[in-house]
Amino acid sequence: MKSFFLGDLEIKLPIIQGGMGVGVSLSGLASAVANEGGVGVISCAGLGLIYHKSPGDYLSKCIYGLKEELRKAKEKTRGVIGVNIMVALTNYADMVRTSIAEKVDVIFAGAGLPFDLPSYLTQESETKLVPIVSSSRAAKIICEKWKNNYNYLPDAIVIEGPKAGGHLGFKVDQLNDENYSLEQIVPEVLEITSNYKSEKRIPVIVAGGITTGEDIRHFMDMGVAGVQMGTIFVTTEECDASSEFKKVFVDARKEDLRIIQSPVGMPGRAIDGEFIKSVAEGKEKPKSCPFHCIKTCNYEKSPYCIVQALYQAAKGNLKKGYAFSGMNVHLTQKISSVREVIANLKAEFGKTMS
Repeated sequence: MKSFFLGDLEIKLPIIQGGMGVGVSLSGLASAVANEGGVGVISCAGLGLIYHKSPGDYLSKCIYGLKEELRKAKEKTRGVIGVNIMVALTNYADMVRTSIAEKVDVIFAGAGLPFDLPSYLTQESETKLVPIVSSSRAAKIICEKWKNNYNYLPDAIVIEGPKAGGHLGFKVDQLNDENYSLEQIVPEVLEITSNYKSEKRIPVIVAGGITTGEDIRHFMDMGVAGVQMGTIFVTTEECDASSEFKKVFVDARKEDLRIIQSPVGMPGRAIDGEFIKSVAEGKEKPKSCPFHCIKTCNYEKSPYCIVQALYQAAKGNLKKGYAFSGMNVHLTQKISSVREVIANLKAEFGKTMS
């Protein structure tokens, strides 16, 4: 596997660990991946719940939590650390400003189009900016807007396909349509980035259902610089979620996956369970909203509180929450270390060369 560059930052192992909230990818998992040469990513979602004992209101707790997780990561690794910030968060701007002030290496911004992301950079900033998109159209619009408005081009682009876990940038009827597969989208995005090659090299990173070394080889042969992987890192010893949460992934079968409608307003891929059934029966409707964490969420119309559901699940209370997962969760059958997972991916990748 070849290294690649995010600006002047060399990524020695072309694997980005996907940001997973709430409390699934924090400093523990991120630093372990970074120590192997990849990019470890801390999720900003719901940090105020995880750090509920810190001072101030929910938004203040989120800022405190992000600073703490970045501090812990820096103590554990000298590798590359990123943060994943959903554009849909009401505290998106706070999380971006805090990340840049704390000198995080990379910001990955998705769940919405981060049109204004470069506006938060200062002259001293070294943080790299990477949008997460689901179409070549979105990639083109971001490149044009960033260049015209801020004279800045993305340091990389993550293309997340329809086999990903969590929130999906597709309509439900597009998820199994080959016209929306990564194989269709990737060449289109590579063509867009090639238009800017005289100004800046923009690496393309693919995400969504990538599970094996063969998968990595397949997309690298298409011309991508790296891959983003989430689900495969949930069942690691270093993952920050509870052992009960990890067990759900180890036990999951392909037929256990469900496409659900999230209160965020997007479809999501999740592992079926008691809570999802309870939501379908209308038993989880929130009576109030103390967090106001998502711009597009109206608790009076929401079937449940998503930040609470994801937080409870990660803590191991699967009666009160559920797990988002990628398409190939059934391939993850045991708890391993991050080092073992990456060694296995390298071995699989190596076999494709023979």
